Formats: sequence, structure tokens, C-alpha cells
Amino acid sequence: MSSESALPIDQSAVEAIVRGRHGDPFAVLGMHGGGDRPLRVSVFAPPAAEVAVIDANTGKPVAQLERIHPEGFFTGSLPRRKKPFPYRLKFAAGENSWEAEDPYRFPELLGELDSHLLAEGRHRRLYERLGAHPATLEGVEGVSFAVWAPNAQRVSVVGDFNAWDGRRHPMRRRYEAGIWELFVPGLPKGAHYKYEILGAQGERLPLKADPVSFFQQQAPETASLVHGLPQHEWRDGAWMEERAARQAVSAPISIYEVHLGSWQRGENDSLLGYDALGDRLIPHALDMGFTHLEFLPVSEHPFTGSWGYQPIGLFAPTSRFGPPEAFARLVDRCHEAGLGVIIDWVPAHFPSDEHGLAHFDGTALYEHEDPRLGFHQDWNTLIYNFGRREVSNFLQANALYWLERFHIDALRVDAVASMLYLDYSREPDQWIPNVHGGNENLDAIAFLREVNTRAYAEHPGVTTIAEESTAWPQVSAPVHSGGLGFGYKWNMGWMHDSLEYMRRDPLYRRHHQDQLTFGLHYAFTENFVLPLSHDEVVHGKGSLLNKMPGDRWQKFANLRAYYSFMWTHPGKKLLFMGCEFGQEREWSHDRSLDWHLCDDPAHGGLQRLIRDLNRLYREVPALHQRDCDPAGFEWIDASDAAGSTFVYQRNADEGGDPVVVVCNFTPVVRTDYRIGVPRAGAWDEIFNSDAELYGGSNVGNGGRVVAAEPGRHDRPASLSLTLPPLATLILRPSS
Repeated sequence: MSSESALPIDQSAVEAIVRGRHGDPFAVLGMHGGGDRPLRVSVFAPPAAEVAVIDANTGKPVAQLERIHPEGFFTGSLPRRKKPFPYRLKFAAGENSWEAEDPYRFPELLGELDSHLLAEGRHRRLYERLGAHPATLEGVEGVSFAVWAPNAQRVSVVGDFNAWDGRRHPMRRRYEAGIWELFVPGLPKGAHYKYEILGAQGERLPLKADPVSFFQQQAPETASLVHGLPQHEWRDGAWMEERAARQAVSAPISIYEVHLGSWQRGENDSLLGYDALGDRLIPHALDMGFTHLEFLPVSEHPFTGSWGYQPIGLFAPTSRFGPPEAFARLVDRCHEAGLGVIIDWVPAHFPSDEHGLAHFDGTALYEHEDPRLGFHQDWNTLIYNFGRREVSNFLQANALYWLERFHIDALRVDAVASMLYLDYSREPDQWIPNVHGGNENLDAIAFLREVNTRAYAEHPGVTTIAEESTAWPQVSAPVHSGGLGFGYKWNMGWMHDSLEYMRRDPLYRRHHQDQLTFGLHYAFTENFVLPLSHDEVVHGKGSLLNKMPGDRWQKFANLRAYYSFMWTHPGKKLLFMGCEFGQEREWSHDRSLDWHLCDDPAHGGLQRLIRDLNRLYREVPALHQRDCDPAGFEWIDASDAAGSTFVYQRNADEGGDPVVVVCNFTPVVRTDYRIGVPRAGAWDEIFNSDAELYGGSNVGNGGRVVAAEPGRHDRPASLSLTLPPLATLILRPSS
């Protein structure tokens, strides 16, 4: 059984393997030779004192390898064998012995097409090849690893299975694609791993998490976990068939924005898992009448205080709430209940944590080398190099991954403005103009257009939403007509102006009527979402309720009137969690919302108001069908600045009834207030934010009023109304 005296072997190669410095381990380790050359098997196994080669077909030992280096390098020739054959290794150390497959006997993992597409930056499903995938190769179960690190001198898989020793599992380099790959036999699902990388200059880098890991340790731990692509049997066929119609510009879209870690907590302030969240969150959203849930970023992130906006594991739903399959179940349950799911997606930047993408292979691989292009000063983060095809492909594949593997209905893309402008939040000497001398980030623009084009083409019915705060044109216009290709854009201008107006004492609102009217000058230049998001209730801004002026009653009345203005204004709706019942404390990611407030009559009334506004928004076509169409809105009278009143008309598609909305943003009851309406006859007061049901003073018009001549405000008829204090009315022709 013992091998003959080992033939000469390159001692420098042995030393490089032992020192963890060899960039081509497959040239040394494993079985070599055959034909005219005797077979040789070389193994690096530091824990072993003895190593034997076992014929995998017969189970019989064929050679005992010689230990030629004290660190554990074994080698030996097999002179009686002329052709390579499947084999196993038997190890011994003291009284212990064990058998294992040799990772270095297996062939290349990436096929020619995959390698070509990865090299070209056109592999839209790179997550099927990169990362850690449980697999069976030549009848042997194990895990296939692959990672992009083109400038590295050596990459190894390290983990709890090899004592985190980078010398034990160095990977094969695929020069044509800059990929390193290795099949590790016998590795179980759940094994912890990272990559140990020698940089371009031979420096040993901090251990790196897998950029395409599907499951990661909970913070503050940072290892990736062997998991493979999430598996789930979907039951949302009915939703998927209806999705395009439910997300169209003519559909009612009312979004409940949620931070999963602080919506509600469990016993002893514990985090709820994805399944428990589904048990509680879905019924609440349905009861409140929302059509969609929007989750703050669910990609794995090391710093809880970033709320997910500084992700490390773009392909891994955060393990704070359970495994990836549990997140898939949550989405599936939402769909079965008729709720769409939006996730915040962060392709603009990434954190500089040493275990992440920063200087991944010792070079600025994912980011720009020049900080004027690659460093975001506001957030102390790094900016992706969108012009590098492999980086653009990585991000595009990530977007498609969420849409395909988790049936996500919409991606709300964070910080788009910071992507579009090279001089975003920079002084004149802190940025580099583009090739034309301008401040537009041409690479980012091309990237966003490509992402949107592919998302809509490959996943019909999805939509994308831009958080974009500037006047960049055609954000939600199709790419083929020169736009960025988003489905919707957040209307940050409306949010800013309307909140500024509502903060003012009603006595002074008469001087700022334009803050509520100006938005209509551009309301139809994009497909807008009106956002009252998490950003408005943090960092010392206070809650929405406490932004309102006046005593306690007036604060609630102001907020009721404001919500009613928002729900009747053109544009889709978004409301952050807790705002539906008037959370009083500023939001904190470290604690649950104050749900006990719902037992208070004022808070409970506000919650009923949101529920009814959502119901009306869904049921009354005039309030949603033409949200993004200029024909859907007409001012009746916005000239009464002294009274701080606004009267407008919302129109349905042809043949549908209009509604008339009247807002009184003063605490003064106004009687015999005459407004023009588009038709004579009876009109029903279908909503009054001052109703006693909502905590109001119950001033109103008795449910029905009659319009007659003479007309007013260029309408053929007019109504005489009583306007409640700090309130909004909605009227509709009687059927």
C-alpha cells in the first residue's frame, strides 16, 4: 500500500501552499499525472499525522502519503496507476482517524457560458453561480463556493469547518472572469464561512463576508452561512395575475411603511420573527385598508441604527427575524391577503465595514478609488462604481433576485438624487465633472435605466419607485422616451411644503396659501407618491402629531384635516407606521410603537379616520383613477387666503361621478360658505374629518345638501355649506 519514494516536487510550491501564498493550488494539490507520468497525490492537512489514498470505487487503500513538511504537507506517487481515478483520503492523528473527499480532485465549477457572461458583466442571475450553493458533484454532496476578486493573489474559504485557517481551502482562480471557485465536499448547510483574501500586493485583508451570501449571522457577528438559494412553494398565483392592475397609475395605492424591528415587539421587548410579524401586521394593514406594505431595507446590515440603509448582504434577508424562507412566507401571506409588498433597495452606496465590500480584493473593486467619486461625505459610506460592468451587473442581478426569488412587487430605490449628481452634497472642489463637463453621473443614469428596463421586461406587473428629491426631469417616464424608467417618484416637494404649512399657527396660514397650491403646478409632471415617511419623524423632527400647532384638540384636528387633504390630493399615498394612530413620541428603531395609545379616544378616532380615508380612496373612483392625470383635478377656489380654505374637484374616468373637497385650515366655523359645483341637485357629505366618530366637534351639514343656481366659481350650480373648524369635507353627487 505504501507509495514508492516520492518523485521530486517543487519545494517552493510546497512552501507557498504551507504559507498560504500559492495562487494556483490546483496546480499542486490533488491528483496529477497519468499516461507517461506516474500519478501523484498531494494533500495539505495540518491536523493529520498520516494520510492514505483510498480508491473510491473499491474502498481499498492504494497509497500511504509521505509527510514532507512539518506543517502537514503530504505527497506520494502511485506508480501502478496510469489513469486518474476517484479517490478519498483517510487521515489519522493519534488514536483518531477519519475519511474525507479531497476538494482538489473535482473539476471546474463554472461553465463556459457562465464564465463568459460574468466576465462581460451580463450575468443577470449571477446569484445562481456566485455565493455558496449546496450541490452534488460526481455523486458527492458538498458546497460550491464562487466569489469575484480579480485582483487578489489568493482567495480561500475559511470557516468553522477548517478552524478559519486560510491555508486549508485555497480556491481555483478562473482568470477569464476574475472568479475564484472551490467545491468543498461534506460541508453541511448552516456552516459559517468567510473569504480570506491576499490582496494585489500580497497583503492579508480582513476576512470578508460573501457578497452573494443568502443568509448571514445576526449582528454583531458577521459570518456568512451556507444556505443556498431560498426555497419556497408559492401560493400567490391569483395575486400575481392581478398585480399589474393593482399597481397601475389608475389604481388606488395606499402604502403602509414599516420598520420590522420596531413596529411591535414580543415578550421582554424581543424582536418578532417574520412569521409572528405576519400574524399581526397583515391583519392590521388589512383592517386599516392599506393596499401595500413597504419594508425599510431587509437586506442584511451590521448596524441596526442604520435601519437597513447601510447593507452588507444584499442577497440576504436580515436574519434578525428568521431565515430567508420565513421572509418568503411573509411575502406570500401578504399576497394571499391581497397586500402588495415593496422593499426599500439601496444601490447608491455601501458601508465601509472591513468585512464588507470595501477594498474587497485589496483594490477599489466595487467603489471608486478617488474619494471625489467614491466616498459619500454625508453618510461616511462608499459609492458604487456604476461604470464598471461587473459592479453594475452585480446590482442589477440583486434587483432581479428580490423580484424573482421573493416575488417582491416594487423596489423603492433609496437616495436616487445622490446617484444622479456628481456634485451631490459636495463643495466645488470636491467632485469631478463628467466627460461633457457637467454634474450628471452618466454611469448612474445608465445603470438606473437598465435596472428599470430589465425589471419591467422580466417581471411583468412590478413597479419601481424613486426617492428623488430634486427637479430632475422624467424620473417616472419610460426609458424609450428619455426618462429614467421608474414607475413612480416620491413627491418630496409636496411633503416639505405641506408640512411647513401645517406647522404654522392658523393665524398666519393666510400668508402662505401658496404652500398648498404650488404643488399642483407640477403634480402631473411625474407619477407621484405623496410620502409621509420615517424621515419625517426622526432626528429631532418629532412626531407628525406634535408638528401640529395648538392645544391637544387642535393638534388632532389639524392632523385629521391634513391627512384628509393628503388622501384627496392627486398622487398615491404613503404613511409611516404609528402615524395612523397619532404616535406622540418620535420614532425610535429600538422600541415598539406605543400601541396603548389606540385605547385613547383621540388616538382611536384618528385611527378610524385613516381606515375610512383608505376605504373611500379605494371605493370612490374619482379619488384614485386619475391620480397621475391632469384631468383628474380642478381647482374650484384656492383664492380665499384670508379664510385659509381650499376647494377642489377630483374627477373620475369619463362617465364617473366627481367629488368636491373643501378644506378649512382655521379653527373658525364658517357658515353659509358658498362654493361652485359641477352639477345641480343633491350632494352627499360622504366624509367629514370633524365627525364625532373621529374625535371632532361634529360640526357639519347633516349628510346631504342641495346645489342650485346661481352658479359660482365658473360652475353651473352652488352649495351653501357649514365648514367645520380645522377640517376637510368630501362631497359627492347623490345617487
